[in-house]
Amino acid sequence: MGAPGSQGSPQPPDDHDPLDALAPPDDPDPLDDPDPARAGDSAACESLLRAYVRETGTEVPAAGSRLELALPASGFGLSIPVRHRSRTGWHRFGTPAVVTPGGPAPADVALVAAAAVRETTVTRGVPPHLGADAVARVLNSAQRTTAHLAARRAESDVSGAVEPGFAESEQALLLGHPFHPAPKSREEASEAELRDYSPELRGSFALHWFAADPAIVVGESADGREAAELLRELGRFAGLDRAGLLPRGMLALPAHPWQARDILQRTAVQGLLADGTLRPLGAHGPRWSPTSSLRTVHHRASETMLKLSLGMRITNSRRNNLRGEMRLGVNAARLLAAGPGDWLRREHPEFTVLRDHGWFSAGPGQGETGLETALRDNPFTSGGGSEGLCVAGLLAERTGPGDGSPPRHRALLCRAVEHTAARHGLSTAEASARWLERYLDVLAVPLLRLQARYGLALEPHHQNTLVALGADGLPEAGWYRDSQGYYLAASRAEELEALLPGVADGVELVFDDALVDERVVYYLGINNLLGLIGAFGALRLADEEALLVRLRARLEQLRATEPGVRGVLDLLLDAPTLRCKGNYLTCVDGLDELVGDVHTQSVYVDLPNPLAEATR
Repeated sequence: MGAPGSQGSPQPPDDHDPLDALAPPDDPDPLDDPDPARAGDSAACESLLRAYVRETGTEVPAAGSRLELALPASGFGLSIPVRHRSRTGWHRFGTPAVVTPGGPAPADVALVAAAAVRETTVTRGVPPHLGADAVARVLNSAQRTTAHLAARRAESDVSGAVEPGFAESEQALLLGHPFHPAPKSREEASEAELRDYSPELRGSFALHWFAADPAIVVGESADGREAAELLRELGRFAGLDRAGLLPRGMLALPAHPWQARDILQRTAVQGLLADGTLRPLGAHGPRWSPTSSLRTVHHRASETMLKLSLGMRITNSRRNNLRGEMRLGVNAARLLAAGPGDWLRREHPEFTVLRDHGWFSAGPGQGETGLETALRDNPFTSGGGSEGLCVAGLLAERTGPGDGSPPRHRALLCRAVEHTAARHGLSTAEASARWLERYLDVLAVPLLRLQARYGLALEPHHQNTLVALGADGLPEAGWYRDSQGYYLAASRAEELEALLPGVADGVELVFDDALVDERVVYYLGINNLLGLIGAFGALRLADEEALLVRLRARLEQLRATEPGVRGVLDLLLDAPTLRCKGNYLTCVDGLDELVGDVHTQSVYVDLPNPLAEATR
């Protein structure tokens, strides 16, 4: 086993027929265990081990064999059945067993997490007790996953017969990020609160409102409207004017209800409450639904989604909105309006960037008070057009209904591919290849060509991207969302400054070209495209090697026609290793990946590049 954080060792070649990957193992999938606690434990073990072997460069043997994982810092080893070995890292594992002199004994996530984290801390020369926080987050995530599975299995219809829409895809991530050790950890909230705040539990809640003196309100919008006007619109939507709750001359300011309670302890907010410029009004208005990020909320009748500040620690970060990030979102919206947006509509009418076009808060100065909220485009309304489906939700694995049997469709993607195969008379593998090709057309190619044309790059990981599916299950439109994820290559900064003077003033937008390319390789290349291919393999829809060849061929065509994106595609296609964010090591190190310098917010590791090895 390689040292944690070191360059990964190349994966051994598969020694089996590629078509064998499409046949499910004979033994029952641990995710389908009738006991939701055992299913949740298995899911937590699997995501932890997947992240661990990726970030430590541990070789995974072929499906049907066992991964023997030595953990000398704890004095024992684990023997783990390999259900599916993935070229892109989306392995499937069975229940781990502790190797003891008396024979193997089943291991739960508590033991696996404690041993893995101890191994990492000791190997890196860190006192073992400093890993306790990471272990606690893994266990909290396992408990949340169990609650999600129990709630879904109690629903009357668990067959997945309902056609998916925006809300369902946002609520589909029952198990969470497949390469994160604690994908569902949510600390500091009660069970009752999480019932309302969790998309996996189909939660919804009324916003908590404050009355704010206009003198302390700050904010801006891409179209020039002031924060006061934005707030009056939201207050009317909540019915605060009709209810007579808003004191004359004051503005209605929304907050996440968990945040509204938490910020009462903050010194800056206590001062505003004491002088009467901020007054709590309580929960009012319609119930909003949390999206997969928890802090962004959606309502079918609203033309905007609200990205609320949420200081609760979720996975590796507290999701407090930073004013600099929100100003970046508005600057990006203005930049799109200055030319790139029109170019996208002409060249790629099927692709749209959802703008974070405004923000507001209360409190003087530059520091955050916790009342920061961003406004995001919402095309997914009752009278809207296509339903955008969160890609992470499309790929998210489901468990069985609770009787030990598998689900009809292991993920929403499985049903989409089934539609494609039936409509076009294709095999499942052929339908998967066509799905990938169309996905590249509506999402990946527009993003890469935007970077080629303007030097503007985004962070299109699975949770930040959405697609609409046609009647045949194929992608027909794509969207990107997230105000934080914008990078402008330094070599193009002068060009875009001429397009929009002041575009980078006061915001973190311009970065060295090499860093921009590295981050695009991670977010679009590793996380999105290789992650998609990994999902096809793990879901037993297609052989990953065949899809890697397809992806390489399409990107080679783009490299030949778009010189402006050659740097990132040279890396993605030809580099022997790729830089990848290490969610496991970031968790063990206790880093908040939303705070600090962009170069050091997270731990990055080197992974073998499967695209460099793919041949036609």
